[in-house]
Amino acid sequence: MCPMHVKLDDRIASALERSPHFPRRNVRVETADGRVVLRGIVRSYYQKQMVQEALRSIEGIDEIENQLEVSWS
Repeated sequence: MCPMHVKLDDRIASALERSPHFPRRNVRVETADGRVVLRGIVRSYYQKQMVQEALRSIEGIDEIENQLEVSWS
């Protein structure tokens, strides 16, 4: 199946599942019209950036708004 025929949400979920840096329980992904918003809590700035990078090459995403918060506890 052509990647564009798979729903954007499904492509995002697949990319994040492959990422070793994605804390599934603490991050929410919202999509609308090619815009992705990341919300939730991660443990480091590196993890915050890597979650965003996992999505960067997905066709159909025009903008990523990374609102992830870093909490050391």
